[in-house]
Amino acid sequence: MNSPATPSPIVLVPGNTLITATPEAGRHLAVKMARLIMKATQPDDAVRAKLRPAYADDPALLIAAGQTVAMEFATIAAANNYWK
Repeated sequence: MNSPATPSPIVLVPGNTLITATPEAGRHLAVKMARLIMKATQPDDAVRAKLRPAYADDPALLIAAGQTVAMEFATIAAANNYWK
């Protein structure tokens, strides 16, 4: 009898640092981190794919996704002292 493979843990802070070379790189990191949050919240790829059309057509849910990225970017910006 085969046992199910243990999924590898999701790395929520890629490279284990919030320090980036530029604000643009920080913004990309924020988007990646927001996507990782969604994956950590719903680790099943099939379920995420099934839910995608629901939020893709809902402006309120798209705004919420944007707010998640904005919060991640604010954290990254603070870590990088972008507002000096």
